Amino acid sequence: MLILLPPSEGKTAHAQGSAFDLDNLSFAELTDERRLVIDALSNASAREDAMDILGVGASLANEVARNINLHTEPAAKAHDIYSGVLFEALNYASLDETAKQRADESIVVFSALWGAVRFDDRIPPYRLSMSVKLEPLGKMATWWKKRLTPVLDAAAKDQLIIDARSSTYAAAYKPSYGNSVAVNVYQLRNGTPKVVSHFAKHTRGEVARFLVQQKTAPKTASELLELIQTKWEAALVEDKKTMALNILLPEDHQFTTVR
Repeated sequence: MLILLPPSEGKTAHAQGSAFDLDNLSFAELTDERRLVIDALSNASAREDAMDILGVGASLANEVARNINLHTEPAAKAHDIYSGVLFEALNYASLDETAKQRADESIVVFSALWGAVRFDDRIPPYRLSMSVKLEPLGKMATWWKKRLTPVLDAAAKDQLIIDARSSTYAAAYKPSYGNSVAVNVYQLRNGTPKVVSHFAKHTRGEVARFLVQQKTAPKTASELLELIQTKWEAALVEDKKTMALNILLPEDHQFTTVR
């Protein structure tokens, strides 16, 4: 299986550590493209209107400034860099070694800077969203799409793709083959299923954690549904000509992060 995740907007900075090595990242076919984005991001972040270009507020000025010197920033493995609700729910650090290995092999995190990385890739913190337009590349989701598609299609091969990305990052890659399932999360509100962003992110993180803890990975949408239904109320539906796994949380749903 291949589990597709969005990044977190916020990143965890590390005080110590060597810089990243572009040649050692997964999906080496993207090295030249990554170099172009790094240069474009550095140039944009050094401009007076950098905050407007990147669509962030003044409180994130230090994060934007880091974009200028990514080659010297301390790097760490992606699972230590990405933070936020989804990654807290996944809680990589608390997995046993076998599950960690499955996570390293099966999880792909999409990134406006790197295109896509795996959990054991070493990267520095950065600030860039797929919705941003960088000169001279254009909107990042559009720019990455034609570059990511052949690389990730080749990586997926005949595996089941479990797509837990947000719409912003889903725009950067659509699997070319039919063996993929998008993960949607709803909560009952006054008897009606509603999208609740915070719960959706958390539940997608829980789903990713649950899947890498299984001894056998699902190979089809039906196998995925059968597995997910052991823990959640869920159904398979056709969504925009692709399959979607709809998870329904109860009205009184609360969540806690694994420690």
